[in-house]
Amino acid sequence: MPGLARYLAAAVLVRGADSGATVGLLLLAADRHESAATGGLLVAALNAPHLVGPWLAARLDRARDRRRLLATAYLGYGFALAAGALALGRLPGVAAIAAVAVAGCCGPLLTGGLSSVLGDLGSGRRLRGWDALTYGIGGTAGPAAAAALTALAGPLDAVLGLAGAAVTAGALVVTLPLAGGTAPGEAVSLRAGPAVLVRRPPLRRVTVLTLLGALELGALPVVAVRFGTELHGTAAAGATLIVAYGAGSLLGSALVTAWPLRGEPEVLAVRLFAAMAVATAVCAFAPGYAVALAGFGVLGLLNATSFTATLTARGSYAPAGAQAQVFVTSAALKVAMAAVGAALAGAASSLGGQVLLLGAAAATGSAVVAAMVDRKLSAAAHPREPAGARRPLRPVPRPGEGAGR
Repeated sequence: MPGLARYLAAAVLVRGADSGATVGLLLLAADRHESAATGGLLVAALNAPHLVGPWLAARLDRARDRRRLLATAYLGYGFALAAGALALGRLPGVAAIAAVAVAGCCGPLLTGGLSSVLGDLGSGRRLRGWDALTYGIGGTAGPAAAAALTALAGPLDAVLGLAGAAVTAGALVVTLPLAGGTAPGEAVSLRAGPAVLVRRPPLRRVTVLTLLGALELGALPVVAVRFGTELHGTAAAGATLIVAYGAGSLLGSALVTAWPLRGEPEVLAVRLFAAMAVATAVCAFAPGYAVALAGFGVLGLLNATSFTATLTARGSYAPAGAQAQVFVTSAALKVAMAAVGAALAGAASSLGGQVLLLGAAAATGSAVVAAMVDRKLSAAAHPREPAGARRPLRPVPRPGEGAGR
């Protein structure tokens, strides 16, 4: 398939850089004897700008050459991240934070933005499995690379190496055989694009699953440390639970790549999220550390397969003029909700790992219940409308249209 290998290489590089940057910046802040607050602000500056994603996505949907916009974002990410790393400890902290925030503004196009153009390289659910695999590899390799490079050459070189990976991805994405953006008369407006996530029943339900499921996703690292300490006596045991989760996620991504998911994407997503809620609740009652380790591996596997189902659903149900907006807006909201989940887990950590796991299971289970109720209500209101029906959207007016109205 033309360009697929280059797409996968670019995706792993840029997503590895994005996931590893958080670890690298924290290690660099500690090395430069900056306060813990400065490290936290750097991480916040990298993640908070994801909320500009819908605006960037609207530009990507309409760009004549989407490769150029993606490459510009990846180059901008790399150079801004490098600038922030070089400024830390040499210039006032606000300069480093501002540079990292510029990198963060490019972040949405590293995740959902890149996924939104995958359809130009071919069709089929195996492609979404490959895409999910790049998230898994990048999410695992990025932090590992940051830690390894820090041990070998220091945290500054580690962050600069991650920045270089993003720049390399920018060079690769320019070579992809991508079609031009949607014609002006067919593009969906910035206001109408995110509204698709609410107005189209299948996308609405998948969005609910994604957002409430992200609470568990963000909370799990915090919960793992607490739960591992309770079961095995050390925080390192909790870190090993996170490693098991990551390994399960990689395995799940590989499985759905080799054997693509079958059936209606929305229904698959509901079933997989339900399975994850049950597995999380079962983990809470693990009688020993070995069982918990296996349970976290299963959670990672289910997370990867459910993520692939949501990617497939967005690609199947989003209109042609709003593909990027659907993918990027979903990703941005997911990042925000994961942050909320981590904060809630941290605030409630005194309740113990078992209670936190049951709370995470309840959050994901409530998403499943909400999606099922919404599906029944939608079926009652529109009995003849297929589950994936696509309603027409109001396009962006051409220049001069609507004048005088």
